[in-house]
Amino acid sequence: MIKNKKQQLPLYKQICELLHREITAGHWLPGERIPVESELATNLGVAIGTLRKALSQLEAQGMLERKQGSGTYVKRAPTGHAVYQFFHLELLKGGGVPSADTLSIEQVVLPEIARRLDLGYLETKLWCIKRLRYLNKVPVAVEQIWIDHRHCSELTVSNTHESLYVHYRENFDFWITSVEDQISCESIPEWGAQLLHQPIEKLVPMVERRSRSNKNQIEEFSRTWFLADRCRYFARWS
Repeated sequence: MIKNKKQQLPLYKQICELLHREITAGHWLPGERIPVESELATNLGVAIGTLRKALSQLEAQGMLERKQGSGTYVKRAPTGHAVYQFFHLELLKGGGVPSADTLSIEQVVLPEIARRLDLGYLETKLWCIKRLRYLNKVPVAVEQIWIDHRHCSELTVSNTHESLYVHYRENFDFWITSVEDQISCESIPEWGAQLLHQPIEKLVPMVERRSRSNKNQIEEFSRTWFLADRCRYFARWS
């Protein structure tokens, strides 16, 4: 297994993005107090110092407000582009810090996938990215992602950020603004079953996603197979 350690987010930043995502999803509403630091740190499995660094960043962004003797409150709904804003898997008990290992990247020609990306020329080469996803360092899902190869001449495991949405924003001329998910039950591909230590062709929930950019174009198509006994798909609105 190849891990892209150079491009991983620092732990405090992962926590910051996770809390950003929870607020975006409506888990905590403006004016609502979040759990006390000791409880929140325990639930997230991080040190108090790491949590406080994340909270300070969110406070500096104007998203949280600390009231002396009362606690920390959501000040406003977040704006901007959170790294995990569109990540909809959480542990069965709720939450969980997301991370990923990029396993392989290769060029392929798949007319069926090109059609999902709304590419007029179906023989266009695509970058195919395989990843293993974690929540609190527990492997919960595998995913396969395709993008148009014309975004870059070279894409390797070592030069790709752990968060592809960050990579798109920093290296390509777009960022993701909305997603469309379709959930079904499908068999895990053989490579994914081996990584998750599951029987080959086991049926599991599978999310097909088309991700749209700020240019109103479909830039990414992905399939994510996740283990329902370890995590769940969630969406919250407020």
